Amino acid sequence: MNKEAVLYDKLPDNRVRCTACARYCELQAGQIGMCGVRGNEMGKLDLYVYGKVITGNVDPIEKKPVVHYMPGSRVFSIATTGCNWLCKYCQNYDISQRRKIEGQELTPNQVINLALQNNSNGIAYTYNQPSIFIEFARDCGLEAHKKGLFNIFVSNGYDTPESVGMMNEFLDCITVDFKGNAEPEFTRKYVGVPDPKPIFETLIEIRKKTKIHVEITDLIVPQVGDSLEHAKNLCKFIYDNFGPQMPIHFLRFHPDYKMNEFPVTPVETLERHYDVAKKEGLEYVYLGNVPGHKYENTYCPACGVIVVGRFGFDITSWNLDESNKCKSCGNQIPITGHLDKKYKHNRFKFLV
Repeated sequence: MNKEAVLYDKLPDNRVRCTACARYCELQAGQIGMCGVRGNEMGKLDLYVYGKVITGNVDPIEKKPVVHYMPGSRVFSIATTGCNWLCKYCQNYDISQRRKIEGQELTPNQVINLALQNNSNGIAYTYNQPSIFIEFARDCGLEAHKKGLFNIFVSNGYDTPESVGMMNEFLDCITVDFKGNAEPEFTRKYVGVPDPKPIFETLIEIRKKTKIHVEITDLIVPQVGDSLEHAKNLCKFIYDNFGPQMPIHFLRFHPDYKMNEFPVTPVETLERHYDVAKKEGLEYVYLGNVPGHKYENTYCPACGVIVVGRFGFDITSWNLDESNKCKSCGNQIPITGHLDKKYKHNRFKFLV
């Protein structure tokens, strides 16, 4: 169904300016934004994918990846078609790069009911950039809170003060993916955006204006997006603006879509990024898409023991007390939520 958007400005001559993302598309009557889902209908901006869910899956929250918020929980992941980025390596390109309005018609209440029926603890807005359908996400998110569910954005962070303001109405957690260490040349050539600066500005806006839990991810693309100097600059920004406890995940690239000629990221490259982040003072650094690697675990920065053991998306050990303090030394670990005593992962029956 079409529904008038909230995040836009009216301009002279029936033009509109979308304020949902940092592209700030200015559209004449009949034009559609870069995302493919927000268009000018006779001087008003319509969201064409309101209530059109192209996919819905139940995922572990660790898949997002989020590891310091509600560990071990299940999230009902939804998306619409379209995206404001044009990533040549997108794993979800059939959803994000689709420029045909499709999906199952669902009201916010129906989305929440599906989540509850599938024993989910929260809703994740993911697979494409959620700020392009933020009005629908907001309506779902408000209903989710009424039912005791939390809300997560899996985001590229290419947002605006206006969209951050709307996030603050319902969002509990966001993971922001910089991709390629936020190298400007990389984002221009492989993502289709002129400058990654708005991502940094979005994070500052979130820090100043909200209490949303934030985690950072960085997709390390070999040869073209693996600069250790840019990684150092990113980690310095995180430390200076968020402190040493901000989690950062360096993710392994797998070839897909229009970048099948590139190799999988060598594990050694990810480990060098890990070392850079630790040298810059970040205490909680993770490697993603490398199941079984020791840097999937959470280590206590005070005594060095594994306080949360992981294999892929599963939690395999838990060494925190009821206050999320390290059982070995009493150091407070900045994790929101506690692992359910009935938590079970895929390989072992694990009871805390």
